[in-house]
Amino acid sequence: MNLLEPIYKESGKTYRIDTCRPQIEAMNAGKIQLVALTRGHYPGRKLPDTELAGITSMGYWDAVVKQDWGLETHRNEGLEISFIETGGIVFTVEDTKYDLHPGDFTITRPWQAHNLGDPNIRPGRLHWLILDVQVRRPNQPWKWPDWVVLTRHDLDELTRILRGNESPVWPSTPEIRQCFRKIASAVDRNQDNSHISHLVIYLNELFLQLLETFRSKGVTENPALSSTQRTVQLFLNDLNASTTHLAHTWTLEEMAHHCGLGVTAFVKYCRQLTNTTPVEYLNQCRVEEAAHLLIEHPGMKITDVAFHCGFYSSQYFATVFRHHYHCSPRTYRVAHIPGTPPSDFPA
Repeated sequence: MNLLEPIYKESGKTYRIDTCRPQIEAMNAGKIQLVALTRGHYPGRKLPDTELAGITSMGYWDAVVKQDWGLETHRNEGLEISFIETGGIVFTVEDTKYDLHPGDFTITRPWQAHNLGDPNIRPGRLHWLILDVQVRRPNQPWKWPDWVVLTRHDLDELTRILRGNESPVWPSTPEIRQCFRKIASAVDRNQDNSHISHLVIYLNELFLQLLETFRSKGVTENPALSSTQRTVQLFLNDLNASTTHLAHTWTLEEMAHHCGLGVTAFVKYCRQLTNTTPVEYLNQCRVEEAAHLLIEHPGMKITDVAFHCGFYSSQYFATVFRHHYHCSPRTYRVAHIPGTPPSDFPA
């Protein structure tokens, strides 16, 4: 596939789609039945390169009993639509938890953080579809594959709704439920790519039924979800959420590049969102993480805390820490662990 460069990176690595390790292990152990057509590392039978461009995974799993695994927070490179046919499952999107019931379907925008399980997967039959629309930043235009045959007007409307949708969980219609069942049946029977045409028809029917559902519900679009400002906000959120991310040797130019912006524009949006410069915000995130480590890991050397959080000079770390907390790292540690004398802490 000809993919655009992903936006999400940390320590020289890019955020990839989830590893699918739990599903693969559960399938190999006979805990679930998993049937799928896929590309890349997703489990299932491989799709030919010449057919159904953009589809990275589609299929279903059947879990007859409660599982001993769940899917931790992850991101997919594409639009993901899931449907719970039987049973139930807990679905979490950006820290909001939903208890899904039979007939519910979900929509996850490209690169939107989500997980499944609480913490484990319940018995049930779950269908899914992941379609890469070549988006690596919220403000990029979606590029649908040629086999999607909705009219330009309908496809533009569907795209606007999906990009601006703030409701990740919806009740399905009989038509949508039937679409997923027909897709699953075609996936089952597509042993020698004999049902690709069926899948093209059923997938287009699903997209059309989704559009009809959104029209009937009077969906309100939120353009901010696909704005440049949101691109910067997501980057800052990721920066603040990972110690590994914080430890990366970020430059201003590299941060701007991750958001597809020039330095001047990136600085402007960062100041709007944080009331500070990108470098000051980065240092703030680093020093707050350092303060957490100082208390949670009292045996960790202060210099190691500094390096772990991305400070490559203990003197600079001490300066930034004192500016933020009005005391030295050592004094902060002692003050928050009562009864322990300063001499008990390594330097």
